[in-house]
Amino acid sequence: MRPGIMLKDISTSFFQRPITERYPFERQPAPDRLRGMLQWNSSSCTGCGLCAIDCPAQAIEVIVLDKKAKRFVVHYLADRCTFCAQCVQSCRQGCLSLSSSDWELAALNREPFAIFFGSEADVQEALKETA
Repeated sequence: MRPGIMLKDISTSFFQRPITERYPFERQPAPDRLRGMLQWNSSSCTGCGLCAIDCPAQAIEVIVLDKKAKRFVVHYLADRCTFCAQCVQSCRQGCLSLSSSDWELAALNREPFAIFFGSEADVQEALKETA
């Protein structure tokens, strides 16, 4: 790089404000179509398992406890998820969605990424069956 061009860049940087954002301290709203964490609506779910079958990353597992009583547990592995929204497209009942507000998913270990959707009693029963 020639010194004249470099000095010009340095001199203009003294008079212009930086364009960087102060991210953790000043947050901008996320776009509406951002694909974040998976959300599950248990009231409309029938436990068909199409979301688990069509997931290319195998990040969803539907555990059926009692189909007649509509007792299902959805095991979601967020660290495997590619956020492609194929599960949302495959769900006939519309009980899955990707949240645009819950997108900061960093963690130091893998435990927060294994998420169980369902009632607390059903989740405990499903964990006993798998162990």
